[in-house]
Amino acid sequence: MIVATTLLDPTAYPVASIAALYGDRWTVELLLRDVKTTLHMDVLRGKSADVVRKEIAMHFLAYNLIRALMWQAAAERGQPLHRLSFAGTMQRFDVVAPYLWLFAGTPKAALLYQLLVSWIACDRVPHRPHRLEPRVLKRRPKPYKLLNRPRNEMRKALLG
Repeated sequence: MIVATTLLDPTAYPVASIAALYGDRWTVELLLRDVKTTLHMDVLRGKSADVVRKEIAMHFLAYNLIRALMWQAAAERGQPLHRLSFAGTMQRFDVVAPYLWLFAGTPKAALLYQLLVSWIACDRVPHRPHRLEPRVLKRRPKPYKLLNRPRNEMRKALLG
């Protein structure tokens, strides 16, 4: 593998450090995927720049709250944070949240929260060093053709 970089000082930037950073790139890609795909941020629905900014801010707020829950689960149960499942945490929280709301302020809510933290800590993703995944889609999300001409031309083609 060849990595091109502008970090040319071998003392300040050893080859092993650059290689390790490149390896961490995959972790960053997974975290970005969590934000875009798992939180359904791959398509923003706002029509104005202000609404899109608010939408992005809310997604990052939700992301940070989920990560805080994961951090607490990892710290309390002695698990490595990077090995806990983001999607699994979201799924478990979605199941428990209505009951936390229902029993808010009672001992049952505290017990449910501790169970949630325990379940999150048990949901570990496998250690897969040097994993390489292809950047392709298995199938198109919808069976419709792409709109690759002006809409008026497409209407005429459909009618004529």
